[in-house]
Amino acid sequence: MVEFNPDGSIKLPTQFARKKEENKEKLKHQRCIKIRRDVVSFSPPKKCSLHITLSERINDNRFIENIYRYFKGRAAVPSKIRKIDEKKFEIEIGTDFRRCTDCNSLINQYREFLDGNIIEEKSSCTFEGRKNFCYEDYFD
Repeated sequence: MVEFNPDGSIKLPTQFARKKEENKEKLKHQRCIKIRRDVVSFSPPKKCSLHITLSERINDNRFIENIYRYFKGRAAVPSKIRKIDEKKFEIEIGTDFRRCTDCNSLINQYREFLDGNIIEEKSSCTFEGRKNFCYEDYFD
């Protein structure tokens, strides 16, 4: 059932509103980052971007660029980083066959560095991830 606010907009379900509030508190009180994945161009050459926001608890942002440099040295996809301010970065992921795989690899490196403490928003990204191969699904 859909509920509406007094101004006519759709009211968020309670679990979404609770999750949004938890993420807001996490960005204020914990060492974490928020990563929003966007597809910038859907037609070839496809291009994506990662919008990274650091929490208020993170004072040293050098790890963002250091992990990115390590990623860039071994990734197949062309990419570039842009520092918007002390707490915000944008990483542009260019077109390549391994675009989504490399992008997820970079996100996982940030996740590992922060012990899993990231907030991830898919936004317009359509990548579903790899499905686990199960022998029974393909062979009798």
